[in-house]
Amino acid sequence: MFLQLVLENHANYTAHDRLFKELIQNFFEEFMEAFFPEESVYIDFRQVKFLSQELFADISAGEQKRIDILAETKLRGKETVILIHVEPQSYYQKEFPERMYTYFSMINQKHRKPVLPIAVFSYVEKTITPQIYTLQFHNLEILRFHYLSIHLIRKNWKDYIHSNNPVAAAMLSKMGYTEKERVQVKLEFLRMMARMKLDPAKMSLIYGFFESYLKLNEEEENAVMENIKKMEPEEAEQVLRLPNSYFDKGYEKGLHHAVLTIATKMLREKADVRFIEKVTGLSQSEILQIKKRLSE
Repeated sequence: MFLQLVLENHANYTAHDRLFKELIQNFFEEFMEAFFPEESVYIDFRQVKFLSQELFADISAGEQKRIDILAETKLRGKETVILIHVEPQSYYQKEFPERMYTYFSMINQKHRKPVLPIAVFSYVEKTITPQIYTLQFHNLEILRFHYLSIHLIRKNWKDYIHSNNPVAAAMLSKMGYTEKERVQVKLEFLRMMARMKLDPAKMSLIYGFFESYLKLNEEEENAVMENIKKMEPEEAEQVLRLPNSYFDKGYEKGLHHAVLTIATKMLREKADVRFIEKVTGLSQSEILQIKKRLSE
Protein backbone atom coordinates (compact mmCIF):
# COMPACT_ATOMS: atom_id res chain seq x y z
CA MET A 1 0.00 0.00 0.00
CA PHE A 2 2.82 2.42 0.89
CA LEU A 3 4.65 1.67 -2.36
CA GLN A 4 1.43 2.20 -4.33
CA LEU A 5 0.88 5.57 -2.62
CA VAL A 6 4.46 6.63 -3.40
CA LEU A 7 4.06 5.65 -7.05
CA GLU A 8 0.73 7.48 -7.31
CA ASN A 9 2.21 10.63 -5.77
CA HIS A 10 5.18 10.43 -8.12
CA ALA A 11 2.82 10.09 -11.10
CA ASN A 12 0.81 13.11 -9.90
CA TYR A 13 3.96 15.22 -9.51
CA THR A 14 5.16 14.15 -12.95
CA ALA A 15 1.83 15.07 -14.57
CA HIS A 16 1.83 18.40 -12.73
CA ASP A 17 5.39 19.18 -13.80
CA ARG A 18 4.59 18.29 -17.40
CA LEU A 19 1.55 20.60 -17.47
CA PHE A 20 3.45 23.53 -16.02
CA LYS A 21 6.49 22.92 -18.19
CA GLU A 22 4.44 22.82 -21.38
CA LEU A 23 2.46 25.95 -20.45
CA ILE A 24 5.49 28.02 -19.42
CA GLN A 25 7.67 27.00 -22.34
CA ASN A 26 4.95 27.77 -24.89
CA PHE A 27 4.12 31.11 -23.29
CA PHE A 28 7.41 32.02 -21.65
CA GLU A 29 7.26 35.75 -22.34
CA GLU A 30 3.64 35.93 -21.18
CA PHE A 31 4.53 34.00 -18.01
CA MET A 32 7.31 36.43 -17.14
CA GLU A 33 5.21 39.50 -17.96
CA ALA A 34 2.27 38.28 -15.86
CA PHE A 35 4.19 37.48 -12.70
CA PHE A 36 7.62 39.11 -12.97
CA PRO A 37 7.07 42.36 -14.90
CA GLU A 38 10.04 44.18 -13.33
CA GLU A 39 12.48 41.52 -14.49
CA SER A 40 10.79 41.11 -17.90
CA VAL A 41 11.78 44.56 -19.11
CA TYR A 42 15.45 43.49 -19.10
CA ILE A 43 14.97 40.21 -21.00
CA ASP A 44 15.27 39.80 -24.77
CA PHE A 45 12.47 37.31 -25.50
CA ARG A 46 13.31 37.16 -29.21
CA GLN A 47 16.35 34.99 -28.47
CA VAL A 48 14.94 32.52 -25.94
CA LYS A 49 15.87 28.88 -26.38
CA PHE A 50 15.21 26.07 -23.94
CA LEU A 51 18.04 23.79 -22.94
CA SER A 52 17.46 20.08 -22.67
CA GLN A 53 16.11 18.74 -19.38
CA GLU A 54 19.30 17.95 -17.53
CA LEU A 55 20.16 15.54 -14.76
CA PHE A 56 22.74 16.52 -12.16
CA ALA A 57 24.32 14.18 -9.66
CA ASP A 58 23.71 15.44 -6.10
CA ILE A 59 26.33 13.54 -4.12
CA SER A 60 25.19 14.89 -0.74
CA ALA A 61 21.63 13.63 -1.25
CA GLY A 62 22.71 10.45 -3.02
CA GLU A 63 20.36 11.07 -5.94
CA GLN A 64 20.04 12.84 -9.25
CA LYS A 65 18.39 16.24 -9.63
CA ARG A 66 16.44 17.16 -12.74
CA ILE A 67 16.11 20.74 -13.98
CA ASP A 68 12.60 21.18 -15.36
CA ILE A 69 12.79 24.48 -17.24
CA LEU A 70 16.04 26.17 -18.19
CA ALA A 71 15.89 29.01 -20.72
CA GLU A 72 18.86 30.71 -22.34
CA THR A 73 18.59 34.24 -23.70
CA LYS A 74 20.23 37.67 -23.54
CA LEU A 75 19.68 40.87 -21.67
CA ARG A 76 17.75 43.34 -23.81
CA GLY A 77 20.07 45.56 -25.84
CA LYS A 78 23.18 43.73 -24.62
CA GLU A 79 25.27 40.70 -25.54
CA THR A 80 25.14 39.30 -22.00
CA VAL A 81 23.87 35.71 -22.11
CA ILE A 82 21.69 34.73 -19.14
CA LEU A 83 19.91 31.60 -17.96
CA ILE A 84 16.44 31.54 -16.38
CA HIS A 85 15.62 28.50 -14.27
CA VAL A 86 11.91 27.92 -13.49
CA GLU A 87 11.02 25.22 -10.99
CA PRO A 88 7.33 24.25 -10.55
CA GLN A 89 6.62 22.89 -7.06
CA SER A 90 3.30 21.17 -6.34
CA TYR A 91 3.78 20.34 -2.65
CA TYR A 92 5.16 22.09 0.40
CA GLN A 93 8.75 21.13 1.23
CA LYS A 94 10.56 22.68 4.15
CA GLU A 95 13.94 22.12 2.48
CA PHE A 96 12.89 23.65 -0.84
CA PRO A 97 15.07 26.82 -0.54
CA GLU A 98 18.12 24.59 -0.10
CA ARG A 99 17.06 22.58 -3.16
CA MET A 100 16.80 25.77 -5.22
CA TYR A 101 20.31 26.69 -4.12
CA THR A 102 21.53 23.22 -5.10
CA TYR A 103 19.99 23.62 -8.55
CA PHE A 104 21.49 27.08 -8.89
CA SER A 105 24.95 25.79 -7.96
CA MET A 106 24.72 22.92 -10.45
CA ILE A 107 23.58 25.16 -13.29
CA ASN A 108 26.18 27.79 -12.52
CA GLN A 109 28.96 25.23 -12.30
CA LYS A 110 28.12 23.74 -15.68
CA HIS A 111 27.26 26.85 -17.72
CA ARG A 112 29.17 29.66 -16.00
CA LYS A 113 26.52 32.24 -16.89
CA PRO A 114 24.28 34.50 -14.77
CA VAL A 115 21.24 32.58 -13.54
CA LEU A 116 17.81 33.95 -12.58
CA PRO A 117 16.12 31.29 -10.38
CA ILE A 118 12.30 31.22 -10.13
CA ALA A 119 9.95 28.93 -8.21
CA VAL A 120 6.26 28.45 -8.99
CA PHE A 121 4.38 27.11 -5.97
CA SER A 122 1.02 25.53 -6.76
CA TYR A 123 0.30 23.63 -3.55
CA VAL A 124 -3.00 24.50 -1.87
CA GLU A 125 -1.61 25.16 1.61
CA LYS A 126 -0.93 28.82 2.28
CA THR A 127 2.27 28.01 4.17
CA ILE A 128 4.93 30.47 3.06
CA THR A 129 8.16 29.05 1.66
CA PRO A 130 11.09 31.45 2.26
CA GLN A 131 12.77 32.96 -0.80
CA ILE A 132 16.14 32.94 0.92
CA TYR A 133 18.58 30.20 1.79
CA THR A 134 21.45 30.98 4.15
CA LEU A 135 24.55 29.16 5.35
CA GLN A 136 26.10 30.17 8.65
CA PHE A 137 29.10 29.31 10.74
CA HIS A 138 28.24 30.17 14.32
CA ASN A 139 27.31 33.88 14.09
CA LEU A 140 29.00 34.36 10.74
CA GLU A 141 26.80 34.36 7.64
CA ILE A 142 28.70 32.52 4.92
CA LEU A 143 26.07 32.61 2.18
CA ARG A 144 22.74 34.32 1.41
CA PHE A 145 20.98 33.00 -1.69
CA HIS A 146 17.82 34.65 -3.09
CA TYR A 147 15.35 33.38 -5.67
CA LEU A 148 12.09 34.73 -7.09
CA SER A 149 8.81 32.93 -6.49
CA ILE A 150 5.05 33.06 -6.88
CA HIS A 151 2.57 31.14 -4.76
CA LEU A 152 -0.55 30.86 -6.90
CA ILE A 153 -3.01 30.12 -4.08
CA ARG A 154 -2.01 33.46 -2.52
CA LYS A 155 -2.81 35.34 -5.74
CA ASN A 156 -6.19 37.06 -6.15
CA TRP A 157 -7.67 35.76 -9.40
CA LYS A 158 -9.65 39.00 -9.86
CA ASP A 159 -6.39 40.92 -10.36
CA TYR A 160 -5.77 39.11 -13.67
CA ILE A 161 -9.17 38.85 -15.40
CA HIS A 162 -8.84 42.12 -17.32
CA SER A 163 -5.53 41.13 -18.92
CA ASN A 164 -5.08 39.40 -22.27
CA ASN A 165 -2.43 37.10 -20.89
CA PRO A 166 -2.96 33.39 -21.70
CA VAL A 167 -0.77 32.18 -18.82
CA ALA A 168 -2.75 34.27 -16.34
CA ALA A 169 -5.96 32.83 -17.80
CA ALA A 170 -4.73 29.25 -17.42
CA MET A 171 -3.42 29.81 -13.90
CA LEU A 172 -6.68 31.32 -12.65
CA SER A 173 -7.53 27.69 -11.91
CA LYS A 174 -4.74 27.51 -9.31
CA MET A 175 -5.22 30.92 -7.68
CA GLY A 176 -7.06 31.78 -4.49
CA TYR A 177 -10.83 31.60 -4.92
CA THR A 178 -13.65 30.33 -2.72
CA GLU A 179 -16.02 27.46 -3.50
CA LYS A 180 -18.74 30.02 -4.23
CA GLU A 181 -16.49 31.74 -6.79
CA ARG A 182 -15.80 28.65 -8.91
CA VAL A 183 -18.52 29.46 -11.45
CA GLN A 184 -17.37 33.07 -11.74
CA VAL A 185 -13.74 31.99 -12.24
CA LYS A 186 -14.77 29.73 -15.14
CA LEU A 187 -16.93 32.48 -16.63
CA GLU A 188 -14.12 35.05 -16.49
CA PHE A 189 -11.73 32.48 -17.95
CA LEU A 190 -14.05 32.04 -20.94
CA ARG A 191 -14.27 35.80 -21.37
CA MET A 192 -10.49 36.07 -21.40
CA MET A 193 -10.18 33.29 -23.95
CA ALA A 194 -12.77 34.91 -26.21
CA ARG A 195 -10.86 38.20 -26.16
CA MET A 196 -7.48 36.65 -26.93
CA LYS A 197 -8.52 34.66 -30.03
CA LEU A 198 -5.61 32.20 -29.87
CA ASP A 199 -4.90 29.62 -32.54
CA PRO A 200 -6.47 26.17 -31.90
CA ALA A 201 -3.27 24.51 -30.64
CA LYS A 202 -2.54 27.22 -28.07
CA MET A 203 -6.19 27.39 -27.06
CA SER A 204 -6.22 23.65 -26.47
CA LEU A 205 -3.16 23.92 -24.23
CA ILE A 206 -4.72 26.70 -22.15
CA TYR A 207 -8.02 24.83 -21.82
CA GLY A 208 -6.26 21.60 -20.91
CA PHE A 209 -4.29 23.30 -18.14
CA PHE A 210 -7.28 25.21 -16.74
CA GLU A 211 -9.63 22.23 -16.62
CA SER A 212 -6.98 19.97 -15.11
CA TYR A 213 -7.26 22.05 -11.95
CA LEU A 214 -10.79 23.48 -12.04
CA LYS A 215 -13.45 20.98 -13.09
CA LEU A 216 -17.02 22.15 -12.53
CA ASN A 217 -19.85 19.76 -11.80
CA GLU A 218 -22.98 19.68 -13.96
CA GLU A 219 -24.87 22.14 -11.78
CA GLU A 220 -21.97 24.60 -11.89
CA GLU A 221 -21.60 24.21 -15.66
CA ASN A 222 -25.30 24.96 -16.07
CA ALA A 223 -24.84 28.07 -13.92
CA VAL A 224 -22.03 29.20 -16.24
CA MET A 225 -24.35 28.72 -19.22
CA GLU A 226 -27.07 30.76 -17.54
CA ASN A 227 -24.59 33.58 -17.02
CA ILE A 228 -23.55 33.44 -20.67
CA LYS A 229 -27.19 34.00 -21.65
CA LYS A 230 -27.13 37.30 -19.76
CA MET A 231 -24.11 38.66 -21.65
CA GLU A 232 -24.34 41.17 -24.44
CA PRO A 233 -25.02 39.34 -27.73
CA GLU A 234 -21.61 40.06 -29.25
CA GLU A 235 -19.72 38.83 -26.20
CA ALA A 236 -21.97 35.78 -25.79
CA GLU A 237 -21.41 34.89 -29.44
CA GLN A 238 -17.63 34.99 -28.97
CA VAL A 239 -17.79 32.81 -25.85
CA LEU A 240 -20.17 30.30 -27.40
CA ARG A 241 -17.87 29.82 -30.37
CA LEU A 242 -15.00 28.75 -28.16
CA PRO A 243 -14.11 25.03 -28.32
CA ASN A 244 -14.73 24.68 -24.60
CA SER A 245 -15.86 21.84 -22.38
CA TYR A 246 -19.54 22.26 -23.19
CA PHE A 247 -18.96 20.65 -26.59
CA ASP A 248 -16.88 17.86 -25.06
CA LYS A 249 -19.36 17.07 -22.29
CA GLY A 250 -22.59 17.00 -24.29
CA TYR A 251 -23.95 20.45 -23.53
CA GLU A 252 -25.23 20.90 -27.09
CA LYS A 253 -28.80 21.14 -25.87
CA GLY A 254 -28.00 23.82 -23.32
CA LEU A 255 -25.81 25.59 -25.84
CA HIS A 256 -28.60 25.65 -28.44
CA HIS A 257 -31.02 26.98 -25.83
CA ALA A 258 -28.56 29.76 -24.96
CA VAL A 259 -28.18 30.67 -28.64
CA LEU A 260 -31.97 30.86 -29.02
CA THR A 261 -32.15 33.11 -25.98
CA ILE A 262 -29.54 35.45 -27.47
CA ALA A 263 -31.34 35.51 -30.83
CA THR A 264 -34.62 36.34 -29.07
CA LYS A 265 -32.97 39.19 -27.21
CA MET A 266 -31.50 40.57 -30.42
CA LEU A 267 -34.88 40.41 -32.22
CA ARG A 268 -36.50 42.33 -29.40
CA GLU A 269 -33.79 44.94 -29.87
CA LYS A 270 -34.76 45.14 -33.58
CA ALA A 271 -31.50 43.65 -34.86
CA ASP A 272 -31.30 42.69 -38.53
CA VAL A 273 -32.11 39.03 -39.28
CA ARG A 274 -28.95 38.56 -41.37
CA PHE A 275 -26.82 39.97 -38.57
CA ILE A 276 -28.44 37.60 -36.06
CA GLU A 277 -27.85 34.71 -38.48
CA LYS A 278 -24.15 35.59 -38.69
CA VAL A 279 -23.72 36.07 -34.92
CA THR A 280 -25.62 33.01 -33.67
CA GLY A 281 -25.12 30.54 -36.50
CA LEU A 282 -28.88 29.89 -36.62
CA SER A 283 -30.56 29.46 -39.99
CA GLN A 284 -32.76 32.22 -41.35
CA SER A 285 -35.84 30.00 -40.98
CA GLU A 286 -35.08 29.38 -37.28
CA ILE A 287 -34.73 33.11 -36.67
CA LEU A 288 -37.98 33.85 -38.52
CA GLN A 289 -39.77 31.25 -36.40
CA ILE A 290 -38.57 33.01 -33.24
CA LYS A 291 -39.67 36.33 -34.72
CA LYS A 292 -43.10 34.88 -35.49
CA ARG A 293 -43.53 33.62 -31.92
CA LEU A 294 -42.61 37.04 -30.57
CA SER A 295 -45.28 38.70 -32.70
CA GLU A 296 -48.04 36.34 -31.59
